[in-house]
Amino acid sequence: MPSMFTTAFSNSSVPPVLYHNLKVNSSEQPGPWFNGSSMPSISSAGLGMSCFTMIFGTISNLSALGILANSRIRLHPRSKAPFLLLTVALLMADLGSHVIPGSFALYLHMQTNVPGRTFCQIFGASMVFFGLCPLFIGCAMAVERCVAITQPFFHAAMITMAHVMRVVLLLSFVAFLLAVLPFFAVGTYTLQFPGTWCFLPINESHSIADTNLILAFSCLGLTALSLSLFCNIFSGLALLLARIRPHPRKKKSAARSSQRASSALSSSLFCSLDMEMMVQLAVITVVSSVCWGPFLIHILVMQFNQMPSTNEEDEFTLLALRMAAWNQTLDPWVYILLRRAVLFRMCVSTNRNPI
Repeated sequence: MPSMFTTAFSNSSVPPVLYHNLKVNSSEQPGPWFNGSSMPSISSAGLGMSCFTMIFGTISNLSALGILANSRIRLHPRSKAPFLLLTVALLMADLGSHVIPGSFALYLHMQTNVPGRTFCQIFGASMVFFGLCPLFIGCAMAVERCVAITQPFFHAAMITMAHVMRVVLLLSFVAFLLAVLPFFAVGTYTLQFPGTWCFLPINESHSIADTNLILAFSCLGLTALSLSLFCNIFSGLALLLARIRPHPRKKKSAARSSQRASSALSSSLFCSLDMEMMVQLAVITVVSSVCWGPFLIHILVMQFNQMPSTNEEDEFTLLALRMAAWNQTLDPWVYILLRRAVLFRMCVSTNRNPI
């Protein structure tokens, strides 16, 4: 989720009754933790943490985009272009998740009045959209690499930049469609504790439409993570087998020398391109699973365990929220730290071993 999830870090002096969510609807009265039409006060520490996370995440994603733009100057095989396009799409989604919903969260931090229903709908829709998009795009990256490694000829013939662009647009449309359903009276968005973010109702009694939306959000996210894990494991095994597979020995020394040079060059390209992308993709998948898994599983389980909201349940929701907040911040650092230059140095020593 975007940087506004760090609003959960805010230290509020609100009484425990605040743990009951406010359904933002003009026909309903605010909860008892509101003083008339005023929002409960949020400490300056929470506001400072939100500003820091939003700025740091934005700078991180812009830096990663700059590194990718600079890498485009260097020669890249045509087969790697789809992956680079998906990488740019992922970083753009992460950047948008810091800027757009993060701005809404900062507004709620500084707001003293209860936000209107329209504002909470837009805020909640941005949370859902920018929450699903990185997971969808990360899954598309894993599938693309799996096809490229296991079926290189099919990938070269069928996976084009135009196809990848259509896939990104399709996945974005699915996330957008789910996010805007409450605008058409299919579900609702509610103001969440501590009054600094809006999302689908998690800890309160809600309609069948609300339950279905939450189930769709969590199931789509978990499916994307599971498919990414499967594709990465399969791709990693294929690369490992290709790496350790013995080469046929040639009788003539000249042929052997030529094979050695060719193998060294191939291994160098292997380390600098395929391994770079696979290591980055594997780390992204692990980060996404660790950050998103608890939140997605928690809200999924809560739909089958409809019990009155308790402080402990909301505390765990906030903890899971904080973990999800770091996903879009850590993604760009994968590309900043795990660049080809670093991985190439790790592979040079293996190329010096005798064949």
